[in-house]
This record gives sequence, structure tokens and C-alpha cells, in this order.
Amino acid sequence: MIRSIETILADVPTIRPHRLSVATMHTQTLVLVRVLCEDGIEGWGEATTIGGLNYGEESPESVKVNIDTHIAPLLIGADARNVAAVMAKIRKTIQGNRFAKCAIETALLDAQAKRLNIPLSELLGGRLRDALPVAWTLASGDTVRDIAEAEMMLEARRHRIFKLKIGLRSVADDVAHVLAIKRALGEAASVRVDVNQAWSERDAVNGIAALEAGGIDLIEQPIRAEHKAGLARLATRFAVPIMADEALHGPRDAFELAAAAAADVFAVKIAQSGGLTQAQQVGAIAGLAGIGLYGGTMLEGAVGTAASAQLFATFANLEFGTELFGPLLLTEELLVEPLVYRDFMLQVPNKPGLGIEIDREKLSALRRK
Repeated sequence: MIRSIETILADVPTIRPHRLSVATMHTQTLVLVRVLCEDGIEGWGEATTIGGLNYGEESPESVKVNIDTHIAPLLIGADARNVAAVMAKIRKTIQGNRFAKCAIETALLDAQAKRLNIPLSELLGGRLRDALPVAWTLASGDTVRDIAEAEMMLEARRHRIFKLKIGLRSVADDVAHVLAIKRALGEAASVRVDVNQAWSERDAVNGIAALEAGGIDLIEQPIRAEHKAGLARLATRFAVPIMADEALHGPRDAFELAAAAAADVFAVKIAQSGGLTQAQQVGAIAGLAGIGLYGGTMLEGAVGTAASAQLFATFANLEFGTELFGPLLLTEELLVEPLVYRDFMLQVPNKPGLGIEIDREKLSALRRK
């Protein structure tokens, strides 16, 4: 049975400002959930968001309040081994709150996989890979600095896929910034852009045409999430793949986007999907529709990153790699043994559950009092 559920906020500075079209981050607030079971086994989950309410409907504080006040009381005393039944009860009773639900499901699956002495990936059908390509986001907005940062990552064999956050400046300035970086890196790296919904459809037509001509490999969410018809027009018009991100909030959105041929690639995010099993459904819909997959991130710390890696390792098609660099953006390490990044890949943990161990002292020092 589930004995207790604890929700922890931990504020961790980032190694540099991380600029999006909706916010600039200097600190990431990790939302960690610890589920303790009667048999002594505990599971961990994460519900970290980006930029608070600037990005989506949930904030770290709202996640904590809703888990503590509304979700945890539903679960105390429930059978921790029957994760599907527990999650069905939450989804029937609690509306929305995808991030909170993701954290609870992750913690329950972590505990159950530990109980069975298997990696969490084996509860999701079994892994097909033990390492995942990882992109790095260049988000300083300074061209020279971004080039230097990318060259350093290539030299260290840490990343050779780079995504640029654009949309704050004019289309012409953004395009010039991106193409200067692409010219500097050449064929040694894949360069992609994330517009975070900042462009109108007209701006997107002009911007994407120039980026496609300059050799950019992927365009993420160029226009507003609700404009699915416009996204479909862009996907039809251009050869460069168009990726849905903010438009993709779980299986229903995945089905509608696939039916409308509104994206060439899905950015699968476990929190945005509402949990690991729903993110798995998003991947299945993409596979049936011939849509490519990219393992996305909400800039989670090690817990959410490990959970995402456990799922993405089960995907047959992960053509566009992943973006699981969240822990590398933070100045503090919360694990006893950090996740391993080498040869441009994240090594998927293979110990039971998430395959990680929380450093309690470090977490205690960072948690919000």
C-alpha cells in the first residue's frame, strides 16, 4: 500500500541564462515527488515546468499544492503495485494537472520496477537501445558565444545536435543568427530551431524558407499551438521537417495532429503528455502515422530525465534524437552517481527502477524551506 506522498520544491541555479521567447531562466525549480510504500520501497517522480506560468498552465507551486491537497489524499492506502488502477482513479477524479499526474505515475512505476528488480523500461515493453543521442540548446542569443559553446561541446564529444531558441527578435535577425552558427559548424553538427510559437504564419513562411535554404534540419513549433491548420500548411509547403511541441498535450492532440497531417515530427514529453504511459501512446500514434519522434524535455533534473530516458529507450523510431540535457544546465548535482553523458549520448541507467539514487543531503540543502 501507499504509505505517504511528499512533494519537494528545489531551486537550482542554471549555468547560464536560458532564453526562450516566453521567458529567460536563471534558476530551475525542480518539483520532486517521493512515494513511500508499506513494504519500504520508495519511488521518485518529477513534475518540473519551464518558466512557470509563462509557458503552460502549471507552475511548481501549483503542482505542489494540487498533489498535497487533492491527489495525495486519494492515494494513501491504495495498492502501490497496481499502478494502472491508481492512475485510472486519478485521471477520473482530477482534471488537467498533466505534470502532477506524470510525477505520481513515474514514482509509482519507479517503485514497482524496484519491487520487481528490473529497469523501469521493462515495464514499458522493454528497451531497444542503451544510449540516446542528446541535443544541446544554444540559448544565450549571442552569435559568437553560441558558436564558441557549440564548438566546445563538439570538442568534448558531448553534443553534435544543437537547437537554437529564437523568436524574440525580428525574423531577419533571428535567421541571420541561426545561419551564421550553421555556417560556422558546417556538416559537423545538426542545427535546428525552436520558435516557441513566436511567429505569425506569414513570418513563418519567410523564416522557414530562409532556414531551409541555409541547411537547417528541423523547425519546432513556429506558430501558435492552437493554429493546427496553419501548422499543416507549413508542413505541406516545406521539405524541412516541422515539429509539434506546445501543440502536443497527450494522445488526443497526437491523434488530431496526425489526422490533419499537421506535423512531420512529434516532440514527446512525458510531463506534457500527462505521464509515461500516455507519452508512450503519443509515440505509438506517431509510429502508425509515419511521423518522426524526438525525445523532448521540460528541462527536468535527473529524475525526470532518467524517466524520459527509460521511455525513449523503448521507441523503435527515434530518428531525431532527444533533448535530455536538463541536468547539464544545472549548477548542482542531486544524484549520488550522476547520469553518464559520453560520445554524444546519454547512457540509459540499467539498475532497477529509474536506475538512480537521490543524494539526500544535497536535496535537503537545495529544497525550498
